[in-house]
Amino acid sequence: MKKIHRIIDLSHPLQNGTVVYPGDPKPDITVATTLEKEGYNLSNVHIGSQSGSHVDAPYHFRNDGLTIDQMDLKYCMGNAVVIDVSYKKEQEEITLLEVQPYEKEIEKADIVLFRTDWYRYAGEEKFFLHPYVSKEVGEYLLAHGIKTLAIDAINADKTGGKQFPIHDMYADNSGLIAENLAHFDEIDFSEPFVIFLPLKLVGVDGSPVRAVAVEFA
Repeated sequence: MKKIHRIIDLSHPLQNGTVVYPGDPKPDITVATTLEKEGYNLSNVHIGSQSGSHVDAPYHFRNDGLTIDQMDLKYCMGNAVVIDVSYKKEQEEITLLEVQPYEKEIEKADIVLFRTDWYRYAGEEKFFLHPYVSKEVGEYLLAHGIKTLAIDAINADKTGGKQFPIHDMYADNSGLIAENLAHFDEIDFSEPFVIFLPLKLVGVDGSPVRAVAVEFA
């Protein structure tokens, strides 16, 4: 039996002021009751379905796509490969030539993590000028059976544009996209087991997650 040796938290803190995609609802977390008045502490949490670290279900880009409660949870966890593209600059495309050297690892993996280190710029204007995944890379991953794609930037596609090829193709193939993750640079071990479980929100396009990478002893 395997034992857990270490867990890396891959999530942004979710609080008032957490950066969201332009136009999305901003988190609004307030006190509902207090121990002193009502006898218990309780919070009122108003967030968007894509707030903080989150996953996108196909319904996010297809009216006939699966909603987050309908997704098979096997897409929310599995063996992962980290593709290091942390050298990429503002709004640079992640190309197929940069992904192909990882082919052997991809063939053994369930999930691909794109490490850009762009999570470090949260709160800065540069945060929205992140590298993004090319259409060719998305097609390549789907052809290799990768139905879950994750990135440590706020969007797998280019933010600010009107075209979302990665979202479109993953929605068309009933896949899952995890975005706005963090700390991929702390995964310093091979074959991490990653987990990003969504809330069971019925009929919804996605969900915030607590994402982790597990290293087994």
